[in-house]
Amino acid sequence: MPALDEAPFIEGAIDAIPLDELKDGGYDTEILVIDNGSVDGTGELAANAGARVVLEPRRGYGFAYQRGFKEAKGDILCTLDADQTYPADLLPFMVNKLVDEELDFINTNRLAYLSNGAMSRRNRVGNSFLTFASSALFRTPFKDSQSGMWAIKADFLGRMRLKAGGMALSEEIKIEAWRRKGRCAEIPIQYHHRNGTSKLRVWRDGVGNLVHLARLRLN
Repeated sequence: MPALDEAPFIEGAIDAIPLDELKDGGYDTEILVIDNGSVDGTGELAANAGARVVLEPRRGYGFAYQRGFKEAKGDILCTLDADQTYPADLLPFMVNKLVDEELDFINTNRLAYLSNGAMSRRNRVGNSFLTFASSALFRTPFKDSQSGMWAIKADFLGRMRLKAGGMALSEEIKIEAWRRKGRCAEIPIQYHHRNGTSKLRVWRDGVGNLVHLARLRLN
């Protein structure tokens, strides 16, 4: 879980993870929070809530995740944002599906159910366009290339070459999963309203993601 100045919400995000249900399913779970240079005490609150906190001073969504991937100890990695927009209660289902169906990677599709207004029209159009571009350039089957909730096997992740330091890592991991011929699936989820102020810079991040797609296609 990458986190940048999410002090009012980080404890709720951690508490929402269904540890008891995962334990009942036979899974030992570690909650790993990557503090991406917070100045509001996010890291301390996360530690008090039971997470292992690792500091990644290089600002950027991708840098936070790449550090987290190196630090994580589990055989299966699941990801969430710290703003409580993703349904943490689905984590046991995702882990069981990954194991039972012998999958390597599961993506989530936020665009399937958006009647609650959790995503602005501008963001929805941008996400749809980037997903279309990713599909056109790499023939990926995913319907939401920008979703930040995934489940992935650690050994499969170790075969990937992830380069993005910013928001483009979200689309890059899906492209890598497909390029590496992983056994992939995607499930629809209910996306929730964000708590706090978004760190997303819509135009800058959107253009940056598109440029990153072009660079990946040329490699």
